[in-house]
Amino acid sequence: MTKQTYQFTSESVSAGHPDKVADQISDAILDAYLAQDPNAKVACECLITTGLLLIAGEVTSTAKVDHTAIAQKVLDRIGYNNDAVGFNHNTAEIRNVIHTQSPEIHNSVIDGGAGDQGIMFGHACNDTPALMPLAITLSHEIVKKLHELREQNVLPWLRPDAKSQVTVTYDKNGPVSVDKVVVSTQHSEDISQADLHAAVIHHALEPILRDWIKIKQPEYLINPSGSFIIGGPHGDTGLTGRKIVVDTYGGSCPHGGGAFSGKDPSKVDRSAAYAARYIAKHLVASGVVTKCNVQLSYAIGVSEPTSIHIDSFGTHRCDLNLLVSAIYDLFSVQPQTIIEAFGLKRPIYQPTASYGHFGNVDYPWEVLDSAKIQALQAI
Repeated sequence: MTKQTYQFTSESVSAGHPDKVADQISDAILDAYLAQDPNAKVACECLITTGLLLIAGEVTSTAKVDHTAIAQKVLDRIGYNNDAVGFNHNTAEIRNVIHTQSPEIHNSVIDGGAGDQGIMFGHACNDTPALMPLAITLSHEIVKKLHELREQNVLPWLRPDAKSQVTVTYDKNGPVSVDKVVVSTQHSEDISQADLHAAVIHHALEPILRDWIKIKQPEYLINPSGSFIIGGPHGDTGLTGRKIVVDTYGGSCPHGGGAFSGKDPSKVDRSAAYAARYIAKHLVASGVVTKCNVQLSYAIGVSEPTSIHIDSFGTHRCDLNLLVSAIYDLFSVQPQTIIEAFGLKRPIYQPTASYGHFGNVDYPWEVLDSAKIQALQAI
């Protein structure tokens, strides 16, 4: 590396990674409540390990939800229906200990106040058309491609559990090259490591990295520890909310600490993080900054944010105090108005629990508003 360049690395995990399995079950249960009761208050967390799924949390709702059936459906879709892959929902113990939400917390959000105190961050940059950092974007694409190759039976020896990691070199203008790619993927016993390496490179890495390979051939480290047969919840216990950096920006942005999955939108851990991304994306799309972090903070039971902060990394083209004022004027920052703006009381959350909550144009907090962009450009 020269003084003018630096490297940055991000990782992602597949839908079959144990922590992501827990996230998907939590969000599927949340969706089931919201489908019947849009005002449901849900905080659902899961632990999954060898032969056991524990579903816990707090719920206040009129809905009737079969938590076990929902979990089994998620596990079956991922592929955890066979002892050989690391979990079999047909024979595993599924224990449900969800109970009613604290009335003190419930009462604090009745009038639109934040469901908890905390700080939330949003990020945007010019690395990619989605205004997401390149390293996390490529990492997501790799593990998503592995999932597709397994589902389509192109590489039938793949198993659900996988991780990826991408290192990118930057200069002052943005990404210069993709330098190293790490892939660890679970597999059956009937594939050699040499054949696995060749297949992963040909079917997954080369199609995704084609344009970057023309600039520089990345170094590939595929299953660097050797065979990866024992995986899934049998190889590593999974917990809801343990992959928050994978869920967000791959380390390109600070994280306030709150997880997303299993939480209804009254929890600003989730809804305000979506709002912060929406704001950051508009700031970059308008050209008033080329890269930024937006921080929102809240007090429990209070609707107005306690602060708004913008870090432009020195790329701002107007006074940052003017941009903060514009955020209050142009964007929804109160929990209730965020929920209304994005339609967050709908059952839309299970898809967010795999391959990141940001950068997907199907999510309402990713859709740009031309009127807001014009207003920012006029500052």
